[in-house]
Amino acid sequence: FNDASKAFLERIEQTVKLIRSKGVGVFFCTQLPTDIPNNVLSQLGARVQHALRAFTPEDQAALTKTVKTYPKTKHYELDSALTSLGIGEAIVTVLSERGAPTPVAWTRLRAPRSKMGSIGAEAISGATASSDLHAKYAETIDRESAYEKLAAKVAAPPAGEAPPPEAPTPKPEKQEPGMVEQAMKNPAVKSFLRSAASALGREITRGLFGNRRR
Repeated sequence: FNDASKAFLERIEQTVKLIRSKGVGVFFCTQLPTDIPNNVLSQLGARVQHALRAFTPEDQAALTKTVKTYPKTKHYELDSALTSLGIGEAIVTVLSERGAPTPVAWTRLRAPRSKMGSIGAEAISGATASSDLHAKYAETIDRESAYEKLAAKVAAPPAGEAPPPEAPTPKPEKQEPGMVEQAMKNPAVKSFLRSAASALGREITRGLFGNRRR
């Protein structure tokens, strides 16, 4: 393996250790046990191995390595047993309650009894009725929510009830004009301001374009 492959395998090993330390089971499904890195394979407890066929030298070498990964047993020749398994049969070893591998057993597996789909309304009702929580949660209770309480407060009054009269809006008081406002309304003042503005505008224009007399 190159450095990238080694780093990847180390990451897998650390991940498996972390998951198992939390009490979570990890399952690896592969055609050959030799496909799993040794550091990961050494952490696995339960082993279910179906038939292996050794038709090529590479298959024979893989079979030899697989036999070495199982606990030793005096009841089976594992190399011949793994190649003789039929449909629904497997070589099985699991961890005991003490955490030790159990003896290898030639086992016939029972086909899974499962269904891909809903179990049906009757089965759901039966499972619900037999639950210990049925007495507490079977009846649906629609309690009054905070939204309903707030909506009732802002709702329109019932028919026949007139809304309360609105208070009249006070009219704004008329204020007497000040001295500046009175002066600005004087015709003489308006004429003086227009003349001053015109003269100031001419002086500014002459200053900008250099036409101002020295």
